[in-house]
Amino acid sequence: MVTTVDAVVIGAGPNGLVAANLLADEGWDVLVLEAAATPGGAVRTAEIAAPGFRADVCSAFYPLFAASPVMAGLRLEDHGLNMIHAPDVLAHVFADDRVALLSRDADRTAASLGTFASSDVDAWHDQIALWDRVGDDLLAALLRPFPPIRGAAHLLRSLGGADAIRLVRRFVQPARRFGNEVFAGEGARTLITGNAIHSGLGPDDAASAVFGWLLTMLGQTVGYPVSEGGADGIVTAMIRRLEARGGRVACGREVTDVIVESGMAVGVRDRTGETVLARKAVLADVPAPILLSRLVGEEHLPSRLVADLRNFEWDDGTIKVDWALDAPLPWTNPDAAGAGTVHLGADTDGLAVSTTQMRNGSVPTDPFLLMGQMTTSDPTRSPAGTEALWAYTHVPNGKNWGRDELERFGDVVQSAIERHAPGFTGNIRARTIQGPSDLEGLDPSLVGGAISQGVTSIHQELFFRPVPGLGRADMPVDRLYLAGASAHPGGALHGAPGANAARAALSRNGTFGRIYRAGVGSAHRILYRPARGPGI
Repeated sequence: MVTTVDAVVIGAGPNGLVAANLLADEGWDVLVLEAAATPGGAVRTAEIAAPGFRADVCSAFYPLFAASPVMAGLRLEDHGLNMIHAPDVLAHVFADDRVALLSRDADRTAASLGTFASSDVDAWHDQIALWDRVGDDLLAALLRPFPPIRGAAHLLRSLGGADAIRLVRRFVQPARRFGNEVFAGEGARTLITGNAIHSGLGPDDAASAVFGWLLTMLGQTVGYPVSEGGADGIVTAMIRRLEARGGRVACGREVTDVIVESGMAVGVRDRTGETVLARKAVLADVPAPILLSRLVGEEHLPSRLVADLRNFEWDDGTIKVDWALDAPLPWTNPDAAGAGTVHLGADTDGLAVSTTQMRNGSVPTDPFLLMGQMTTSDPTRSPAGTEALWAYTHVPNGKNWGRDELERFGDVVQSAIERHAPGFTGNIRARTIQGPSDLEGLDPSLVGGAISQGVTSIHQELFFRPVPGLGRADMPVDRLYLAGASAHPGGALHGAPGANAARAALSRNGTFGRIYRAGVGSAHRILYRPARGPGI
């Protein structure tokens, strides 16, 4: 059987659905093929630990969704989506039980940080003022295709050359150094370094400052909202929007091949042998190594690109524990009780130790926990008076975990929480542990439990993501576009990789499409021509 559409999208994750929606907005006939039985990729919700306790399978809190101009443009609230907030955004619980609190109320945040160092009250308000000055332009620069000419130009006009240079210096620093320069107390400093960990970067990694500062400022200004009823509400709204514009999503259809003819992607073939031909574009919301090496095939790629793909670096693995609790967590420090997100167990030095242990291939002895109090954030997630709780932590990618080993690790995680919430274990109704292979089984894009589809270190960001290239969605195979998180600008639910891929496809097929194709093709030939002599 052969079906013909304008564009076929591989994968019904959020980026694939963003791309499909934007193409459908332009009148394209779009079909999305998803291997799993349900859409959403890493954005799904299920009764994981116990019936009646709805937990998000992977991602749960969405600051970049709230701030993204891409997602705002979709107006998903018109299609049933309702985003809501916990009373407080984030609580970082230190080993001595002190809490650094991040709230959407700036004075409340500043007061909490002021208990660590009084001067940080004013320093915090200074950072908010800086965000108000540069935040929108910074997001535009980060989320648009590389090079970010428009966003960078606006930043330069807003700041002037001298301040812009100093801002860039701040952002390419390690998060620890940034915190030490800006704040006097460990509370504010660890909010920055703890939020940098969300990106997979440690406190002493170059450019971790920009990730830590960005997520912290977003928490202050737009919060860490959740989708009421479950993260899958975001996916449902995107599919409703797509279908209203004539697009379709077909689940249970695993794509096994991208069909390439004369250097051009012309369609895909699924596991049943059915073919979908694409008149204009093939877009893929899957990791770059899977798309290029497995679905396209190395015989259709420049040899230098094939060599570059072998250096692609996956991010750390992940272990996630879900609990169904008969009561909310009995925190010793009540400042943690109202936070949707909780960081537990370490200051900046402790975060650095955990990161170093993982880089050396060892499981951290005192793992940093990122926790979600889901019923605190959304009362519909579990019966009244109970709590749906999860925690995850990073572990070295590539380690094989047996079920008994995972259960023992779960006991370590529980003990860490019990130290700060005595009586917590007595409230456990049920517990479920997902190791790296479990997460990959739920979503094949989470290779080895890697939730970012590749490290976010500077050597694999911007025009180095996913490999040295243009920093754009266009692939060396004409009419093929990378729309997943291993494309610039990377992970998190902001929709930028999908939007960038859709824009590239529209440009390739627009009024100046011939010029666009020639320019991209010429750039790829230069980038991937064989090295003259010993190559890098």
